[in-house]
Amino acid sequence: MIRINKNESPLKPLSNEQLATIIRQAAFNLYPDDEYERFKQAYAEYHQILPDQVIAGNGSDELIQKLMLIMPEGPALTLNPDFFMYQAYAQQVARPIEFVSSNPDLTFALEDILNRIEEVQPSFFIMSNPHNPSGVQYSTTFLTAIADKMHAVGGYFIIDEAYLDFGEPYDIKMQPHIIQMRTLSKAFGIAGLRLGVLIGTTDTIQLIQRIEHPYPLNTITLHIAIYMFEHQAMIRDFVKHQRQLAHKLKAMFNELVSDVMVVYPSATNFVLTKGATAQSLGRYIKAHGYLPRLYDEPEMADYVRYSIATDEQLDELYTLIKNWRSNYDSQQNTQYS
Repeated sequence: MIRINKNESPLKPLSNEQLATIIRQAAFNLYPDDEYERFKQAYAEYHQILPDQVIAGNGSDELIQKLMLIMPEGPALTLNPDFFMYQAYAQQVARPIEFVSSNPDLTFALEDILNRIEEVQPSFFIMSNPHNPSGVQYSTTFLTAIADKMHAVGGYFIIDEAYLDFGEPYDIKMQPHIIQMRTLSKAFGIAGLRLGVLIGTTDTIQLIQRIEHPYPLNTITLHIAIYMFEHQAMIRDFVKHQRQLAHKLKAMFNELVSDVMVVYPSATNFVLTKGATAQSLGRYIKAHGYLPRLYDEPEMADYVRYSIATDEQLDELYTLIKNWRSNYDSQQNTQYS
């Protein structure tokens, strides 16, 4: 079964030879005293920010948990639906959490968000952009309005940009109450190594560092990440290939089935579909060796999501979708003949 249900990278950013060399050179018998700072320096240069604006952890999940712990007292506010771990980590640490409900098409009206911020007076508001699960990327104007509102109520605004490398870059003014969250699990292809990053002002990063572990990342992960970001041309080419795979995935759904099911426009490495025909296609694809995301949550029961795969696998997926569509059209013609 080919797994296209977890928004992972189908590719590795490094060859086996490169990986073996990195591991041989890593002194994993010693604590990584200098490697963490070296990674932050390389990552900051890649994104043209300062190393003091960066803090890293064992995946974005750990960083979400840290934020739930370190943010000022008061409720968190998020979108519904959004990344389910916001709610899970809030419950773990007994942080109250409130929600902004989506429109039927999974979009969110800015006015609804601003009104909920006024009602809840949250300690912080966290949302994914591009949005998970819809794939929609919200504009700088949209985000700035939320940031201004959170500043007015004295709270933080956390933008989870896990999929931004597949979307369009934007420039939001960095302020002490704004935190951007990134991951190396998606476009950078090292989900199994668990590496997430927070970006903020130096003062805000220092606040979060109060609960940072002495050695927040293991030596092997650090050495691999250092190599990647110290070879910028290589890693930019890798991300470019990932974006091409995402474009290919979206193009096939738009070409073959967008007229018989809802296919959400996506700025991510996945495509979300909705409707009875979407369910039919999802079951067909699963029966033929590809595992899409079929949701257990009742509110997402009508949806099916597909992540990127290799070029060869996407070619096979294209053929599967085309065959399903031919069968679907034949059934429709028979029904109405």
